[in-house]
Amino acid sequence: MSAALLSFALASLLIELTPGPNMAYLAIVAADRGRQAGLAGVAGVALGLTLLGIVALLGLGALVLDQPWLYQSLRWAGVAYMLYLAWEAWSSSRKPVGPLDAEDGAWRFFRRGLITNLLNPKAALFYVTVLPGFLTVATLHEALLFGAVYVLVATLVHGGVVLLAGTAQPFLTLPSRRRAMGMVFAVLLVGIAFWVARGTAL
Repeated sequence: MSAALLSFALASLLIELTPGPNMAYLAIVAADRGRQAGLAGVAGVALGLTLLGIVALLGLGALVLDQPWLYQSLRWAGVAYMLYLAWEAWSSSRKPVGPLDAEDGAWRFFRRGLITNLLNPKAALFYVTVLPGFLTVATLHEALLFGAVYVLVATLVHGGVVLLAGTAQPFLTLPSRRRAMGMVFAVLLVGIAFWVARGTAL
């Protein structure tokens, strides 16, 4: 099983290094509000991946894929949420940068990371279509172990993205730069929404 687990970890790494909604959103949060907010978002995404993995491995993921209306409802809800975040990125960039509240601020970005991931049905699709191909025995214990490895790899990649993007945050505190980047972030989030709408991103 160790060889299969290593191969799966490598495949997970390659998949997570491919830009997608989670990576783009976390980079935007870290660049706009700093590493603390970005890492809170990473924790939310990690919890979302864990919950989706449990749901998918218990058989509910296949149910979602078998019901096109349910899959599409989740996908379009994710699109709407990304558009809402784009509007907020643009509007908040027109306001002065306030201090990030240690509790409420962290919870806010954690919650957004969680919701963003739960509304991305492609993450559940990974557990249903990719993960089973690496299992050596069809047991729930092994499936949960592989799922945990995927969450760990994804979290490490997302954490690295946040740490890199967070280095740009001090540069964006000037009002003129903040307004310009607010527009850029809004456009990027609209692009992510379009990406999810097309159904091509994991």
